[in-house]
Amino acid sequence: MLLDKDRQRKKRGSLDAAPAVAPTVLETIEIPDVLTVQELATSMIVPAKDVIKELIKIGTMATINQNIPALVAQNVAKKFGFNAVIKEAGEEVVVEQEEDRPELMAPRPPVVTVLGHVDHGKTSLLDKIRAANVAGGEAGGITQRIGAYTVKRGDREITFIDTPGHEAFTAMRARGAKVTDVAILVVAADDGVMPQTIEAISHIRAAKVPIVVAMNKMDKEDAQPDRVKSQLAEQGLQPVDWGGKTEVVPVSARTGDGIDALLETVLLEADIRDLKANKQRRAQGVVIESALDKGRGAVATVLVQNGTLRVGDIVVVGGAYGKIRALVDDKGKQVKKAGPSIPVEIMGLSEVPSAGDTLMVVSDERVAREAAAKRSTRRAEIRVAASSGPRITLESFMSLPTDGANKTLNLIMKADGQGAVEALRSRVESLSNAEVDIRVIYSGVGGITPNDVNLASASNAVLIGFNIRPDETVKRLAENEQVDIRFYNVIYDVENDLKKALVGMLAPKFREVVLGRAEVREVFKVSKIGTIAGCYVQSGKLTRSAKVRILRDSAVIFDGELESLRRFKDDVREVAENFECGVQVAKFQDLKAGDVIEAFASELVAPEPVPA
Repeated sequence: MLLDKDRQRKKRGSLDAAPAVAPTVLETIEIPDVLTVQELATSMIVPAKDVIKELIKIGTMATINQNIPALVAQNVAKKFGFNAVIKEAGEEVVVEQEEDRPELMAPRPPVVTVLGHVDHGKTSLLDKIRAANVAGGEAGGITQRIGAYTVKRGDREITFIDTPGHEAFTAMRARGAKVTDVAILVVAADDGVMPQTIEAISHIRAAKVPIVVAMNKMDKEDAQPDRVKSQLAEQGLQPVDWGGKTEVVPVSARTGDGIDALLETVLLEADIRDLKANKQRRAQGVVIESALDKGRGAVATVLVQNGTLRVGDIVVVGGAYGKIRALVDDKGKQVKKAGPSIPVEIMGLSEVPSAGDTLMVVSDERVAREAAAKRSTRRAEIRVAASSGPRITLESFMSLPTDGANKTLNLIMKADGQGAVEALRSRVESLSNAEVDIRVIYSGVGGITPNDVNLASASNAVLIGFNIRPDETVKRLAENEQVDIRFYNVIYDVENDLKKALVGMLAPKFREVVLGRAEVREVFKVSKIGTIAGCYVQSGKLTRSAKVRILRDSAVIFDGELESLRRFKDDVREVAENFECGVQVAKFQDLKAGDVIEAFASELVAPEPVPA
């Protein structure tokens, strides 16, 4: 009886699942990496309702016109007796475009980004340029509606991108958005070259963009132009009147003196580069900024790079798509079209794109929807693939392929003092030889910042920290961007590791594991005992047996061990995250509120074989 019941159950189960039984030999069909339920049903010649039923059984809720991933489609296809093969397809959309024939190419306005040290007058200079443009013939007052705008110089135009600083400049370049044609470096005549000025120079050079220096605040009594030119020459920016190639234009954002000469210089640089584009083709561009507006929906500021963008065009912008309902220029006026190097705000997108996303005009909405869905589905994979590309580490440097030219190792160095920076730089650059060129693209004093990681990512550089430690934000960013960060306390260790890297012999012997970080909230002096620090564990845990280092303003001021670790009055082995504790550091009494105690351990790592 039991056997009969089992047979009946099996028979009944097979009848219920009849439509999903796969034959012995599966018929092969080709599917794209993203497709709708209807497209899958059509390719199998199966009713769409049956496909939806199978999707529900495997836990996927989808309507007939909804996109499903290829892996899900493959599983469903097997249920119906088909072997679904994914067609090879790239991430980019293939768009029918007219060829950029030489006779169709016409000059376009240059795109300019203004960078420099804080308080050197970047914003004041941009405001003066806009105000001068209004006085030069624009009707009415000008209200900057978007993060980019154009100004007229005679019968020519210049487009300015108003970015928050070189952080955004490099972040966009790291995402592949090569927007800028000329960079204006603002330096105050009364202040000279400052740390952020040097940093901006490094970012501009890494982007391989020509530099025009605007020496601002020339109206001040304590202005020292010769001193500024000397400092610029030390950074490799030799002024033209000193026999160099860098144009240095004295200006005053307060009085307006020199603004005309600055714009003329920018146009001269544009003429040298012979910037041209084809206005007659479908538009391509890049997103400068984007937002979700309550009244207008998803809006994005787009810089048109080639072609002409028109109202009514169907576009794909990253993972978004849509039909352009309106174009708004930098004056807040609606326009019907925008040509190369012209920034406009667009409306009509399905969602908010990201800064740096590319815009492409396509033939119809179906193509746009499919392309946007494909990009959205594969965006995470593409990001991983981009970050896991040929990133340089000291271990892998010599094994990376080259095009026959000398290998170049880019380095970014941060240290706790100017003396250490200069000593490091001179020792490291002296290691260059006929086969390998070591370039320190930026060096500075202070802790490693997210901006340093962005620069290392965009320039494929190794970050070296001397006697400093990063915070959690920097660590996470470095892991996501796969930037190799090295920390040292002895200059000779830096030199030895680089020498080993240059011959492909470097293999890590020990790997440091950070166990936790605690912030010193209060310090107590106890007679006959010493200094006790009341701490709050910010991340990880503090363990009694761990080694510790004391950080003050990201700089390492002491390495040692814990003398005692307490919770209330009890000695404990460890204290977890988000708990308070009392800490005494062995042989160190100079703890202060705000210091960070970082607990770490070292583990042995087997050497990796050197590639043949």
